[in-house]
Amino acid sequence: MKPLTNKHRLIITCATALLLQACEQPQAPVESLEVAAKGMHAAALNDNGSLAVVGSIHHGGSMWRLGTKERVFNWNHSSETLSTLVAADFSRDSNWALTAEPATLVLWDVHSGEGIRYWTAPGEILDVELGPGANSALLGLSDHSAVLFDIRRGGIKQTFKHSNRVRSVDLSADGKLALTGSEDYSATLWDTSSGAAITRIKHDNEVQLVKLSNDGSIALSVSKYDKALLWQARSGEFIAEVPLRAQHLKRGLSFTTAAFSENNEYLLTGRPDQIVQLWKLPEAVEIERWKLPKRDKWKPTGAAVAAVAFNEQEGEIFAVASNGFIHRLKRR
Repeated sequence: MKPLTNKHRLIITCATALLLQACEQPQAPVESLEVAAKGMHAAALNDNGSLAVVGSIHHGGSMWRLGTKERVFNWNHSSETLSTLVAADFSRDSNWALTAEPATLVLWDVHSGEGIRYWTAPGEILDVELGPGANSALLGLSDHSAVLFDIRRGGIKQTFKHSNRVRSVDLSADGKLALTGSEDYSATLWDTSSGAAITRIKHDNEVQLVKLSNDGSIALSVSKYDKALLWQARSGEFIAEVPLRAQHLKRGLSFTTAAFSENNEYLLTGRPDQIVQLWKLPEAVEIERWKLPKRDKWKPTGAAVAAVAFNEQEGEIFAVASNGFIHRLKRR
């Protein structure tokens, strides 16, 4: 075999670079549904992406059935005004949904569309997570705490203290573990029965997003201008750092939403620049990427990814964009 010349090496290097560049080219959605005319404040998907709650900027709250592309219910906290929703969530059995304005909460029956419970919140709400059977809800508050709130009877079951605002919250599927992310630079795992802190992870900046796998074994914490970490929830042992390039961090590019697959084999993330990424765990290797379209491709404004969900039976992914669209993404 003849040795490679510099010319050959250059050709191979260029070919490899082009191949890597081609692999990084994001896919487009296979289908898109407009659910808000100008955009939305908040959104939530149920676990398989068949239902969505949308907090529209101009049309208040609503529930959508994505299989039939139908707006099923209008959900507002008052019959006289359109609600400005800041957060929403579905129960894991998809029978219930919770919507939040900064000062009020409503629990909805997904099948009838009826508002079952209405509560004044114990503080300004920044994030919500609905617990098993829709009996309780974890609320992230601006008063430097998260609370486990009895959504059926009212009242606080547990309080989880931070030293700054709690921006993001999550619960394990059985409701026994709570995960909170705060502007005090920490992500904390809590025992919901005792209220005791189990693990605390420190970041170098505000923690803006946390996510717990369904079985409560893996935690994701994402901080502003810092990093996205995967760790063993109970021990705090580091698993992997989900890559975010330094130049992106400096511009404030991070993850805005995330979801674990049922078997913890994959992690799905959304970014503020219309990008959805699929990661293979535990190595945190990116295996697929999608780019959600702008509302107007000639204008500079983009769209943050507000919610993501797996439909594992169909090999599909659903992603909600803040510019008012829900997209169906197909895996290769």
